[in-house]
Amino acid sequence: MQISVILAHPNPQSFNHAIAETIIAELNRNGHQVVFHDLYAERFDPVLHADEIPQDASLPKEIQSHCKEISDADGIVVIHPNWWGQPPAVLKGWVDRVIRPGIAYKFLEGDNGEGIPAGLLKAKAALVFNTSNTPAQREAEAFGDPLETLWKNCIFDLCGVKIFHREMFNVVIASTAEQRRQWLSAVREVVRQYLCSQGTDRILDVRQH
Repeated sequence: MQISVILAHPNPQSFNHAIAETIIAELNRNGHQVVFHDLYAERFDPVLHADEIPQDASLPKEIQSHCKEISDADGIVVIHPNWWGQPPAVLKGWVDRVIRPGIAYKFLEGDNGEGIPAGLLKAKAALVFNTSNTPAQREAEAFGDPLETLWKNCIFDLCGVKIFHREMFNVVIASTAEQRRQWLSAVREVVRQYLCSQGTDRILDVRQH
């Protein structure tokens, strides 16, 4: 299978990067083809330009490449921190420019935008891994779960990806090395469950948020 892995964290020493490396290693171990993008390292331009909005727009080559990759993906994995209940701006811009009509979804005949689009992505499963520095109880009581709504309801469900799973790791800044090892073990298990048939338990390096 071809799996798209999208990472959005500016610090190469972040725990988000350790999550991404763990995922890629597990996918490679199980014989999958991995298409990986570290959006910050690649200096992805998140700005959606007006001339890109039409479905039949002539897109820059970089965006064409991203669109083809996401269209071809059998599975999608997204890794990012929870910043103000949202993804980092670079990832939101990636969604704006890549998860576009004609690629990820289409409006049905007679629909002027008020209905539910038809999903076009062929990916069978989408996984999202988030980190936070807010305790889980306060997160739930004060903010609800906006990232679950965003990724599951507003993006992947509408784009045709019906199997969805999300993991939140918190509080990363106060976590111990042992806790982070356990979290990476959980990451491997989730990847095996949703995208792989088997795996091993090799521990990758454990990093701070």
